[in-house]
Amino acid sequence: MADDEPDIPARTSGPQSAPEPGREQGPAAPPAEADGAGTAPHGRHGTHGTDEPDPAPEAPSPAVPGSPDGSDPQGIFEDDEDDPSALRIEQLILGSKRQYTPFQAARAAGVSMELASRFWRAMGFADVGQAKALTEADVLALRRLAGLVEAGLLSEATAVQVARSTGQTTSRLADWQIDSFLMGLTEPPEPGMTRNEVTYPLVQLLLPELEEFLVYVWRRQLAAATGRVVQALDDEDTVARRQAIAFADLVGFTRLTRRLEDDELGELVEAFETTAADLVAANGGRLIKALGDEILYVAEDAGTAAEIGLRLIETMTNDPTMPELRVGIAFGTMTTRMGDVFGNTVNLASRLTSIAPKDRVLVDGDCRAELVASGDAPESEKETEDLSDYRYALQPLYQRPVRGLGVVEPWMLNRR
Repeated sequence: MADDEPDIPARTSGPQSAPEPGREQGPAAPPAEADGAGTAPHGRHGTHGTDEPDPAPEAPSPAVPGSPDGSDPQGIFEDDEDDPSALRIEQLILGSKRQYTPFQAARAAGVSMELASRFWRAMGFADVGQAKALTEADVLALRRLAGLVEAGLLSEATAVQVARSTGQTTSRLADWQIDSFLMGLTEPPEPGMTRNEVTYPLVQLLLPELEEFLVYVWRRQLAAATGRVVQALDDEDTVARRQAIAFADLVGFTRLTRRLEDDELGELVEAFETTAADLVAANGGRLIKALGDEILYVAEDAGTAAEIGLRLIETMTNDPTMPELRVGIAFGTMTTRMGDVFGNTVNLASRLTSIAPKDRVLVDGDCRAELVASGDAPESEKETEDLSDYRYALQPLYQRPVRGLGVVEPWMLNRR
């Protein structure tokens, strides 16, 4: 929140039977050296065809999907008779029942316990000791990741990054889907009905549709991201990729949290994020993240970032339910990791947001220079006779020191 913490850095098909212990898992299983160390992984030292499993290794137990905090308050990993309706829903979603301990799953996938632990923890799942809590789908996912490493398509470190980025993104998506619409849809319509009785048929209908839609959106986003990278690499003049980075921050959000009820605050945040995301996308920007009272977006050029910033201000000003907004835009290079952005340019945009007046857009000197070079703003207001061809006006403000970034000269951006 720029108004309350001005010096905080930028924020940026059905079930399958369990394979018998020690039996080969088919051609999809990677070789024993899938852990990348050139030695047989833990759990594969025994002889094939034996009925007794190898002793459990000393490595930490892999995490288990569905238990992010590691606790088990409802006995979800106990026998099915504890809560058969809840377990039916879980089995429906996962596609098969729990049948492996972490050690058995790692061995079935042909990888070491150490590597299995790294993958599952990277996906955001908690350790559960040696409970029989993993499914055939978990084994297949682990086998696929390890197979990419074995084939040399990914390094082990990159495969872990893939697991982590996918886990973090889908975790938030799943939480949002539950909180935003599934909780309402699964409210029992008649007295005496339980939520589980409503949830199972609903999930049965929604799951395949949501799954296909998720894959469609992911492919679309992947195509767009690939296009951006290829275009940048094909530009021979591109030494370091420069972009516009911007923050938009609701003014006085902390005070609002003390005054509004939780439901009202949630509605305000959802309205802000929805409106902002739509405006950013429609005008050619890319939303990096939304943090309740603040959004972070990037654009390939300064003019696009400026247009988005002004439209955000104009749209929020016309909505009496919304507080004031301020926007800060900087132009330069940045580091991209797992969908987020970092660097001095990001920090500068954050600082500009924190010092921007209410319902105003501030830009840095590099962003101003880009707007001038593209013909969107004049070099000098006083020395330009005809200003009708320019889109924006830029007003210089006093230079000021900014912690960690030295002295900056902000420019106030307005429409012409």
